[in-house]
Amino acid sequence: MSGTNVSGVARRLPRFAWPVFLVGAILLLTLGNPAVYGVGVPLAALVFALILPTSRPLWAGHPDWADISAIGALYIAVVALFWLAFRVFTQGNTLGLFLTFAAGMLLGVLGPIFYNTWIRRRSLAALGISRANLRQAFALGLVLAAVQFAITLWGYPLPRPVDWVPLAALAVTVGFFEAVFFRGFIQARLEASFGPVPGVAGASALYAAYHVGYGMAGSEMLFLFGLGVVYAVAYSVARNLIVLWPLLVPLGSFYNNLRGGAIQMPWEAILGFADVLGLMVAAVWFAARHERRRGLAGVGRSGDPKEKRRNVRRRD
Repeated sequence: MSGTNVSGVARRLPRFAWPVFLVGAILLLTLGNPAVYGVGVPLAALVFALILPTSRPLWAGHPDWADISAIGALYIAVVALFWLAFRVFTQGNTLGLFLTFAAGMLLGVLGPIFYNTWIRRRSLAALGISRANLRQAFALGLVLAAVQFAITLWGYPLPRPVDWVPLAALAVTVGFFEAVFFRGFIQARLEASFGPVPGVAGASALYAAYHVGYGMAGSEMLFLFGLGVVYAVAYSVARNLIVLWPLLVPLGSFYNNLRGGAIQMPWEAILGFADVLGLMVAAVWFAARHERRRGLAGVGRSGDPKEKRRNVRRRD
């Protein structure tokens, strides 16, 4: 094999290796061992990152302190609202639980959109909301969701519709919040400041830790760290949120809630989640409209307009 062919194979290797890793990581869910999953999957991802060729440095040292401050403030506020919903109000106070839960999800989507678009003047592409790489991202998300469905929900006996349809609405809404907040915002900003390896690890750790608001134990959060790495790697590969939503993340959340059986909601809950999701989509629409009017379409993952102009001068 010639040197040119070898280099061509090396460049294409990550394109196939990471999807294979992701499929394997999802199949490992069948082990049912939280400790093995929470430790083994992140270690395997780190090994892949170290041995596979890449055009990006794995670590960087140029933190954007405005981004770090925004992450910290929004993260603390979201976790506090979830803690208030599930540890203070609980299902004994349905109205208080829903209002604080909804406020946490809305803050986790509207906050990053406002900060990204109106304060930092970045396009929605910086949050992974764009048409870029759309087909490839959707194809990867479809494959991963199909594998997850096959090992979890295929053949699973569904209860009465009232016991699972509201859970599906919950999963779709929470899935959008988690995709935007943890992947499009936290992970993307951490990667921009510290590189892909710290970005994936940091976003996954914050994703696992935020479940303290749900009242989860340490062993569950260790497992969620491993699952967070899977979602983070998928987003890092695709750079588009469609790889995670509306299929992969909601399917996992739906199965977990269905199997747990601890959440019971009436039909009316569907309207509440539809309202929350509608407000999130409306925020995306207003941001896209603002982006077109202010000419931010060219300001993507690299940051603000000044950064874009500096990059153009470097290329020239």
